[in-house]
Amino acid sequence: MTLRVQLLVLQALIVFLVTLATGIVAGAFQEQALREAYKDRMQAVAQSIAALPAVQSAFDDADPAAAIQPIAEVIREASDLAYVVVANEDGIRYSHPNPARIGEKVSTDPSIPLSGEIYVGTQTGTLGTSWRVKVPIRDDEGTVIGTASVGILESELNEEFSANLVWLISAMLAAAVLGVFGSAWVTSVIRRRIYRLEPHQIAALVKNQETTLHGLSEGVITVDDRGRITLVNDAAARFLGTDAADLDGASAAEVLGEELATVLREGEAAGRPVIVGSHVLVARSTGSEAEDGGVGATLLLRDHTELHDVVRRVEAADAIIAFRQRFGIPKGLSAETLERVSSALAARTDATATEIGDDLDISRVSARRYLEHLASSGRATRSLDYTTKGRPSTRYGSIDAV
Repeated sequence: MTLRVQLLVLQALIVFLVTLATGIVAGAFQEQALREAYKDRMQAVAQSIAALPAVQSAFDDADPAAAIQPIAEVIREASDLAYVVVANEDGIRYSHPNPARIGEKVSTDPSIPLSGEIYVGTQTGTLGTSWRVKVPIRDDEGTVIGTASVGILESELNEEFSANLVWLISAMLAAAVLGVFGSAWVTSVIRRRIYRLEPHQIAALVKNQETTLHGLSEGVITVDDRGRITLVNDAAARFLGTDAADLDGASAAEVLGEELATVLREGEAAGRPVIVGSHVLVARSTGSEAEDGGVGATLLLRDHTELHDVVRRVEAADAIIAFRQRFGIPKGLSAETLERVSSALAARTDATATEIGDDLDISRVSARRYLEHLASSGRATRSLDYTTKGRPSTRYGSIDAV
């Protein structure tokens, strides 16, 4: 599975779970708010019925239901409730949506309102399970003489909640769709920021960078288009005599010095010798100078200090040999061996010190000393052979043979 698909699936899953959780919580709050709204309405209706003088005075009539039933039905229809039931202290109904139930005892326990308290809850009565409120009815002296019970069927409450739930689910689906499109956009942005690389490619780049920073003997310095160092490895920091952490983010022009900054700015594919402190470096750069003066480049530094010292020692030794040969055979050379070397060289078109050493069964170093003496005294020629691998070899030719 590609990184793009993984990011999209993970973000879509998060959006789905968050939306689902939010929907569940919102649904629970919606149901609670609906019940609270009905409770407030039912309590207001029940208390208004209990406070009506016509209802209170009807309790003393020979037929209380004749006065209370019409009032209860008008209020029930106006309040859009399932029932309004008024009962006396013995639980005998004086009103009911079904007139046949008037005169019967209520089907649920009226003890709480008869004790003077207000009851709110769900009970199952003659019409079914309902969300109801029961309040006490008091006479002028405050004595409880009956109860007023109003309610709405749970089935009607659930239907209204379901109707609201349709809008909630629609909003959840719309949010989920927008979340998926947003996830796709975020995934696209992230992919562009990481150059559309896959995780294994990113891991390989990290490993390569670790190798570059800590494993290479060649110095590497990367500079952005603002001239700020963005990457420097341990070797480059060692050449510059500082820590890599101090160079990160620093201005290249300030920390590299004039010669390295010039190589960085102008570019040098072949390599340019630069002396930095005690190091003789060969600097190469792939960078170019932008129109606004900024530089985006990579500077490569290779240490040639040891090679430079070797070359200097060889040149010094050659100069000493040439100086001594001006005054004849130098100290340490024998005339007999010199003649043998000269004869062996004359027998060949040209030869190296190794080949002459093999012919005369002497060491290469000794053969080279005699050949250098012959070359310095004008009795032999010296040339460099660039066809060999690595450092070019020196070949000698006899003047007499020519």
